Formats: sequence, structure tokens, C-alpha cells
Amino acid sequence: MSTLIVINPNSSQTVTDGIDVAITPLRSFGIPIRCLTLAEGPPGIESQRQADLTIAPMLELAAAQTDAAGYVIACFGDPGLHALRDQTDLPVVGIQEAAVMTALTLGQRFGVIAILPPSIPRHLRAFGAMGVLDRLAGDRALGLGVADLANPRTSLDAMIATGRRLRDEDGANVLIMGCAGMANYREPLQDATGLPVVEPTQAAVSMALGQIQSNLSHKLQSTDHA
Repeated sequence: MSTLIVINPNSSQTVTDGIDVAITPLRSFGIPIRCLTLAEGPPGIESQRQADLTIAPMLELAAAQTDAAGYVIACFGDPGLHALRDQTDLPVVGIQEAAVMTALTLGQRFGVIAILPPSIPRHLRAFGAMGVLDRLAGDRALGLGVADLANPRTSLDAMIATGRRLRDEDGANVLIMGCAGMANYREPLQDATGLPVVEPTQAAVSMALGQIQSNLSHKLQSTDHA
């Protein structure tokens, strides 16, 4: 059966395992989902350079999945999103783009919890290209790297504190978790802040499954017109 392929562009199996757990409820829709780790990727993607260097091997990994029904790029920066859309007619969804689109349906102003300060300019460039900067309440960094997110005590406390600042100081009424490595913390963060929290891999997988079921594609199929 054709399978939705979720690619983690970093080399952390711990991050991939967290993604796999987060999307488990979405398997009830009946389309198989397979989560892959890009062995050539860095342990965590924390800069534009690291993100860009994952694109070529990620495209090769995607092309090797002969049973693919669609793809999700599971890095909050969507590296290679448009390149993979050039490579395939199948649905391709990036978790950053999907998370923002989902957040816009849940609140008027969204706040983003980033990992490190250098991540924020990357986010702002993407939000500017998407035309949603006027709906952005704020983008605040935890000061933690991707590897640090594996420590639930430190990570969750920092995320709650940052989420509350986005709510109380910036006026966010919906939060986006700005890294796939945060996948395990959505429910406690939502409970602690009282705001809807978008976990980006869940948002992207939901969107991709909908496109697959609806037979939607970013590329028009060529047809002959009489």
C-alpha cells in the first residue's frame, strides 16, 4: 500500500521517534505512515547552512521511497520543500508552512517557540514570504539546542515559561512549537498556557493525508483539450 513518508532531515533517531509517537493518532485514517531519519544530516538543524546542506541527500532519500504516496519534511524551516515539489508530483508538505496555516485557523495572532536565537531570522524570512507577518505576535527562543530537548524537565519548563511570555507580553492566542524535537510536549504545554498549541508534524501529516485522500497535487497533470 502507498505510504506517507515523513523525513526527519537531522540524524537524531530520538527526534524521529518523538515524531513517530506524535503522529500515532493520525494512523487511524488508514494510510500507512513511515518516519525516516536522514543519516547524512547534522544531529540538529540550528542554522540556515545546516538546513541547506540536508537538501541534496534528503532528495535522494525521498526518491528511493518507491511506495510513497506523499512526503512530509519534518524540520521547522522546511529545507528542500520547493526542490522536492519540483522532483515529484506527489503531495509535499513542510511542517513550518503547515503549522502556520493551521495556527491561523485557531487564533488571530500566533506565537512561535524557537530553539535558539539564530533560528528566528530563518523563521521571519519564511513568514515574510508567506505574507503572515501581520499575524505574528512574537517568536521567542528557548536558548536550547535540538539535543537539549530530549531532557523533559529542562525543556518543558522553558517552553512553558516562553509560551506564557508569548501569551502575556506579545498577545499570542495560539502557539506553534518551532522544532520537530518538541513533539512530545504539546499537551502539557497546552494545559499550562491555556492556549491551543500546534505541533508542526501533526499539522503537516494531517494536511498531507487530506491531500492524498482528495487526490490533490501541486502540479497540474497534463491533459489534452479538444
